[in-house]
Amino acid sequence: MEGALRHGAAPGPAIAAWPGPLADIDWSQPWLAPYRTIGEPLAEAVRSGATLTTLLSAEADCRGLVNAAGHRVHFIAQSELPRGVAYETHIHATGGVPTRDNLHDFFNALIWLHFPQTKARLNAVQAEQIALHGQQVRGAVRDAATLFDENAALVMSADAGLHADLRAFSWHRLFVTRRAAWADCRVLIFGHALLEKLVSPYRGITAHAWLSDGPAAPRWPDADLAGALAATPLASRMLTPLPVLGIPGWWSGNSDPAFYADATVFRPGRRDARSARIA
Repeated sequence: MEGALRHGAAPGPAIAAWPGPLADIDWSQPWLAPYRTIGEPLAEAVRSGATLTTLLSAEADCRGLVNAAGHRVHFIAQSELPRGVAYETHIHATGGVPTRDNLHDFFNALIWLHFPQTKARLNAVQAEQIALHGQQVRGAVRDAATLFDENAALVMSADAGLHADLRAFSWHRLFVTRRAAWADCRVLIFGHALLEKLVSPYRGITAHAWLSDGPAAPRWPDADLAGALAATPLASRMLTPLPVLGIPGWWSGNSDPAFYADATVFRPGRRDARSARIA
């Protein structure tokens, strides 16, 4: 979210392969199912020659998206970000989201379209911190907001035991002994960098899970999540590691209990961080 390009540094070489990487997205994967209805046609349109920022802005307009300052959310070319202006500051001040032609920013935009209130809240937190401490000074709040924005997964379940096992790194109990509990659990990938990694899945991909005590309700959780982030000061300790390909049904190999024996991925340990809650 906040790499060198975001802050007006000289851009690197153009990505000549674009939009070819869009063809690598397997929309049939379970982690992409919530985004397929909007994401797959967008990807196909870009591959057919449409301009990514134009398409994204039209989608945002259709949904009436605004940021925390009330500005219309739209997508602009990365080159339109003024030199020396922080990426998050620009979005908060104008509603314009600088967007590069790559998978990372494609997924970032897709999350904006699905979680506009949450993205607006995270952007406001970043902009407030930059205004208080300056662009070059990072701190715990900005780090937590970046971690959430890039790598969070929402784990929604009424099963307190599932949450406890996840916080305690009790992988065998979580994924093998109590495997059936995942049938009543809903997991949504929020982090756009995490979605980018999952285009080429490998066992070690690990999300930072935000746990909800509520049931896996069918309604979309954007408003609840944004409200929770507004009500509670954001901190990295609210998130707990989750090797995402360990989720039952998310990877064919994990039907074998031996899948979870890889201690380089399913690391031992305990953690007493409290869960964040979505009311």
